[in-house]
Amino acid sequence: WFDTVDFPKDGDGCRWNSTPHDQVTRVRFQGVGHVKVNQHRAVVGKVKTVSVKREGRRWYVILTAEQKQPEPMSQTGSVVGIDMGIASFLTTSNGEHVANPRHGRKAAAKLEAAQQCLSRFPRVRRDKRTANHRRAVTMVAGLHRKVRRQRLDHAHKTALGLVREHDFIAHEGLKIRNMSKAPAPKPNPEAPGSFLPNGGAAKTGLNRSISDAGWGVFLTILHAKAESAGREVIAVDPRNTSRTCPECGHVAAENRPTQEKFHCVSCGHIAHADMVGALNVLQAGLVRRDAQPA
Repeated sequence: WFDTVDFPKDGDGCRWNSTPHDQVTRVRFQGVGHVKVNQHRAVVGKVKTVSVKREGRRWYVILTAEQKQPEPMSQTGSVVGIDMGIASFLTTSNGEHVANPRHGRKAAAKLEAAQQCLSRFPRVRRDKRTANHRRAVTMVAGLHRKVRRQRLDHAHKTALGLVREHDFIAHEGLKIRNMSKAPAPKPNPEAPGSFLPNGGAAKTGLNRSISDAGWGVFLTILHAKAESAGREVIAVDPRNTSRTCPECGHVAAENRPTQEKFHCVSCGHIAHADMVGALNVLQAGLVRRDAQPA
């Protein structure tokens, strides 16, 4: 009846690798018995908690383990600022662009067809579903799982590349929840009960692209990998980072005439707008790092 069950302590209702003398890894649950586990990597450290999670018709065992402090990576002497975006997933202050894979958009057609198939069945209890209903549910869950895993894989690989190459990483402190809010309705004062256009359709498309990019997941993974590698990551205020000229410091909305082009109206500096944002993010991050007490 539950998709997730947590055991707060290994040995309290469950036991990880309860048969270590055997060649097969198993986990033992009270009232269930021994269950075979297909490990994707060895468990390092002492297991503290165990969780069981169901996704569709697949089951996963999630472990949290207590480990020793890992050895930090060797210093590279490199610093970088990153600018998150939609056209490009991120742009670094070195001029490198990481393409946005858009996993959700690529799977949108298949997911729409699967959800339409599922919508034909009435909402009933799980134990009352027919075989066709269960297959439709499994299809939708499988597509969502594939997109989620693709997004996680891309985030892990991108974050690992940044952590390996740079000692200091600065990024925008984005408030993603506020950025993806729906626009407020605009009542029409001349016709009570009706509303004026508020750009809701365009904002919906932007919100979908922001969710598909997975900025929040990526930043969480980046901070975790940087901490274990001994790197420093700092979030800075994102305001005016793409409108400030890195050459003369002039701030104006007219400095960014298009999505990709930056042209300073004061000194004439021309560059890619995302790279300008990354340079300003790096500068703000270095200033904040130097201002922090030792």
